[in-house]
Amino acid sequence: MRILYFVIFLSLILPSQSMAQEASKWLKKEIDIILDAYKNESMSNETRFLMIEDTINYNFAGTGIAKFVAGDSWKNANKNTKKEYIKFFKRHLALNIASMMQGYSDQKYSLINSLYDSKNQVTLIDMEIYNDTGSLIVTWRVKKSKERYYVIDLLVADISIVVTKRSEFNSMLKNVNYSLKELNVILKNQNESSYQKLIN
Repeated sequence: MRILYFVIFLSLILPSQSMAQEASKWLKKEIDIILDAYKNESMSNETRFLMIEDTINYNFAGTGIAKFVAGDSWKNANKNTKKEYIKFFKRHLALNIASMMQGYSDQKYSLINSLYDSKNQVTLIDMEIYNDTGSLIVTWRVKKSKERYYVIDLLVADISIVVTKRSEFNSMLKNVNYSLKELNVILKNQNESSYQKLIN
C-alpha cells in the first residue's frame, strides 16, 4: 500500500517539477536577452530600448494585464479607444520594466526556486539579485498558453506590479471620471516623457 501511495505521489509531483524547470529555463533566456542589451555598449539608448520593448511585449501578457488594470472603464469604452489604450499601456509597461531591469543590469542574479501551482496553472519563479549590500528577491509569475510562456505578473519584495498598476490607474481614471479615452491622452504624454528620459 505504501508503494502505491509513493507511486501516486511521484505521478503528481514529477510533471509539476518538469513544468517549473521548463518555465525557469525559458525565463532565464528572456531575462538574459534584456540584460545583455544593457551590456552592449555599441547600441544607442533608443535601439536598446526598442529591442527590449519588443522582448517585453512578446513575453508579457500585456493585453490581459491592461484589461485588468483598466477595471470597469474597459467595458464602457469603444473599440478604437480600447485598441489605443492597449498600445499605450504596452509601451507604459515596457518603459517601467526596462527602467527596473536597467537598475539590475550590472548585478548578478540566479533563479533559486520554481514552483508550479497546478490549481492556477501558474509557475512561480524566484529570482535572487545580488548587490554589495545584500540581495533582493523578485518573483515572476509565468503561465503557459498555446504552447508558449507569458509573464503575467512580477512581484518585487512581495509587491505585485499588476496590483500596483491597478491601484495607480484607478487613481488616474478617477480624476477623468473613469473615461478610458481621456486616460489615453494622459498615458500618451507620460510615455513620451518617460521615453525621452530613457533614450537620452
